[in-house]
Amino acid sequence: METKELLKKVRKIEIKTRRLSDNLFGGEYHSTFKGRGMTFSEVRPYQFGDDVRAIDWNVTARYNEPFVKVFEEERELTMMLLVDISGSGIFGTKGQSKREVLTEIAATLAFSALQNNDKVGLLLFSDRVERFIPPKKGKGHVLRIIRELLEAEPVGKGTDLSVPLAFLGNALKKKAIVFTLSDFMCSGYQKTLQITGKKHDITGIRVYDALDAHWLNLGLIPVQDAETGAVQWMASSSKAVRNAYEASFSAQSAYFQQAHKKSGCGRVDLELGQDYVAKLLGYFKQRH
Repeated sequence: METKELLKKVRKIEIKTRRLSDNLFGGEYHSTFKGRGMTFSEVRPYQFGDDVRAIDWNVTARYNEPFVKVFEEERELTMMLLVDISGSGIFGTKGQSKREVLTEIAATLAFSALQNNDKVGLLLFSDRVERFIPPKKGKGHVLRIIRELLEAEPVGKGTDLSVPLAFLGNALKKKAIVFTLSDFMCSGYQKTLQITGKKHDITGIRVYDALDAHWLNLGLIPVQDAETGAVQWMASSSKAVRNAYEASFSAQSAYFQQAHKKSGCGRVDLELGQDYVAKLLGYFKQRH
């Protein structure tokens, strides 16, 4: 992509997503996730009603009277965006591809972090880690993230959620608010999600197309796998073929729900064409 065209696209996304972030997401995002981390502030004498688990036994022994540790909420958060840039993201039948919508959502969340003076980082993945940008503050950093989202071309052909989740668990020492944005057309990541989910606050945002779920009867048609590039002829007129395709999609959908629920992680399902603003706001409010 030429520099002039890229800058034009960055500006277009900035205008659209920053407005959404400023008007809708900023306060909701921060009030949803603030206080997830607590940092030590001071010790003070024990008062009636204090939680005995907060007693600082070292200080108590030194002064022969009970003292408790006082903690305060960490006002500054760290947000990590894990964005799937594998081949299946190029598909879309509602005027936008899945990847374009994932990019918009990621940009909106990044501007929400910027508005609240939080750090934000980016990890692009396919069946491998394609790009990692450590969390930082500032508008220039957020615009860099948007450029990377628009410009990145994957080296990997498939999708493997375990890889970015494992990488994140090793790369970030402090707890982060993590949004994983993908069509989640894969499985086998539940164990890694459980491990990483114990350290970070993870929400999976799944974007899919209606035709991912239901095939149309179009007769004998050539079908290309967006991730491998392989082309084969499919008899879409066959009910058995359509049922098998739909069963595969249903299994991936159920795995997404089950894996996140069992791991104690949040999840949002979004069909292309739906209002992602309303969906995410609803999710934020239910977490309050």
